[in-house]
Amino acid sequence: MIGVGHWMPIVSLLGQTDPGINVDIGPTNGLLGGAVGAFLTTLVVGAILVAVVPGYTERTMATVLEDPVGSFTYGIVSLLVVTVVMVVLVITIVGVLVAVPLLLLAYLVWSIGAAIAYLAIAQRLVGRDDGWLKPLLVAAALNGLLVLTAVGGILSICIGAAGFGAVLRRYLA
Repeated sequence: MIGVGHWMPIVSLLGQTDPGINVDIGPTNGLLGGAVGAFLTTLVVGAILVAVVPGYTERTMATVLEDPVGSFTYGIVSLLVVTVVMVVLVITIVGVLVAVPLLLLAYLVWSIGAAIAYLAIAQRLVGRDDGWLKPLLVAAALNGLLVLTAVGGILSICIGAAGFGAVLRRYLA
C-alpha cells in the first residue's frame, strides 16, 4: 500500500507556479515564422506540381483565373464543412482516429490549391515565357509577404480558399 508521503513529490511538482521554463515567442517571431513557412510551402509544393503534373497544374490555374468567385465560394464552404466534420469527429473521441488523417489530407489539398492559386496570379504578373522559375519565386514571395501583414493574411486565406475550391471542384463537382 502506498502512503500519503509517496505522493508529496508529485503534488509539489504539480503545485509549482514557475517551473523555470521560459519560452518567449513574441508576435514578431510568429509573423516571420508564418511568412517563411508560407513562402517555403508555396515554393516546394509549386515546384513539385509543375515538375510532376504540369498539365493538371495549368488546367487548375485556368479554373482559378476563369472563375475566381466560384472557386473561392466552393473553397470557403468546403473548408467550413471540413471544420465542422472534424469538430464532430473529435467530440466523439473515437472519431479522432479519422479526424487526424482528415486534417492532414485537408492541409495537403489546401497547400496544393494555394500554390496553384498563387502560381496563377504570378503567371499573370510575370508570364512564363522563360520557364516556371520566375512564376514560382513570385508566387512564393507573394504568399510570404501577404502572410507577413495582418490584412495581407486575410487576403492570403482568400487566395488559398480559391485554390482549395478549384482543386476540390475537379474531384467533387
